[in-house]
Amino acid sequence: VQLQASGGGSVQSGESLRLSCTASGLTLDYYAIGWFRQIPGEEREGVSCISTGDSNTYYTDSVKGRFTISRDNAKNTVYLQMNSLKPEDTAVYYCNAIRSISPLFGWGQGTQVTVSS
Repeated sequence: VQLQASGGGSVQSGESLRLSCTASGLTLDYYAIGWFRQIPGEEREGVSCISTGDSNTYYTDSVKGRFTISRDNAKNTVYLQMNSLKPEDTAVYYCNAIRSISPLFGWGQGTQVTVSS
């Protein structure tokens, strides 16, 4: 099973993007879902996560107040709304089901987000 991230693109600093996380054959509502990002040559870092039932969300300090994670269970999709994007947000973004912040499945291809100043 792989979760697929989509919705990336190239934007200017201050603009917004909404990323989507989907999976075939997996009901995302049953899992806590995390968004991660990776810059070439660096380790993948956790950006945000949402618990089952939407009761808890987490954001890394650098995105607090700018990014919002949410679910649409009817569409079996988890979103990451990214506002006020900065050049340092440039990375490949991935999503995965998680348990105690550890990913449960293999990594999909990710989606490239490029923010220019």
